[in-house]
Amino acid sequence: MIALGLEGSANKLGIGIIEHDIETGQVNILANVRHTHITPPGTGFLPRDTATHHRAHIIPVIREALKTANVKVKDIDVICYTKGPGMGAPLISVAVVARTLALLWNKSIVGVNHCIGHIEMGREITGANNPVVLYVSGGNTQVIAYSEHRYRIFGETLDIAVGNCLDRFARILNLPNDPSPGYNIEQYAKRGNKFIELPYTVKGMDVSFSGILSFIETVANEQLSTGQCTPEDLCFSLQETLFAMLVETTERAMAHIESKEVLIVGGVGCNLRLQEMMAQMAEQRGGKVFATDERFCIDNGIMIAHAGLLAFRTGFVTPIEKAICTQRTDEVYVAWRDAN
Repeated sequence: MIALGLEGSANKLGIGIIEHDIETGQVNILANVRHTHITPPGTGFLPRDTATHHRAHIIPVIREALKTANVKVKDIDVICYTKGPGMGAPLISVAVVARTLALLWNKSIVGVNHCIGHIEMGREITGANNPVVLYVSGGNTQVIAYSEHRYRIFGETLDIAVGNCLDRFARILNLPNDPSPGYNIEQYAKRGNKFIELPYTVKGMDVSFSGILSFIETVANEQLSTGQCTPEDLCFSLQETLFAMLVETTERAMAHIESKEVLIVGGVGCNLRLQEMMAQMAEQRGGKVFATDERFCIDNGIMIAHAGLLAFRTGFVTPIEKAICTQRTDEVYVAWRDAN
């Protein structure tokens, strides 16, 4: 069975084509094509402009994916698209294309939860069995574990996502958005050697980042011009503080469900320092960390195609009149996994 996946919940437009061999269980990635809306340094991306980007590029990117996969329209069994969560205008732009193709090509359509796309792709690529999942991106920060056909949220951000915190601080420093603000902060942090104490806000299983961002912006305005610290020092301090909070809440979830595995997914999951800190914690518990590279941790269409095809194989389809954009991780019934 072959699925076409369309992802456009933020500034990455991704088209993926995947094949599941029903007899052998083999999963083959046939195409994973992306086009990113990149804005000037010191700026973010707005929903309207991002939607315009997606509308302008989605047809050429779909054609490129079909060519790369050497797949014809008649070979596709189902069209999968990101149902949410994400930015409204970009999501709707991609959903309209998914619905249109489903009608034009007479194909079934499956709406996919963005987070579950990340999780299922991560499980497939890494071989993680039943991990605690740390989902960290520009729009989401959640600690998740699976139970009784649902991905249960153990903890999450109370305000902004960790990736949004990093992105907004990159704008304060006027760092480039190419290839991504978070990547450039990671490179700056490697050269930092002075740790500046920042607020550490963990509330039970939840975290809060907005106060940290306000605090470090004040420090930047007061101390950079006087030479008391460098941009590299601030990036280093911010990463160490944010990631320590994430490691703490993830470890608590591991203890609760008695898991030895951690799977890091989402765009911030590419950060090698986060992976290193999480691995140190997991090793102390006799566990292991699983993570993917930028092909799969950054938003992509292949994860939507994969999760959508898993659901489609259980008989699930999204009625065309309900192919809209709204969802939360723990609302989705995960029929393709065992109950425990």
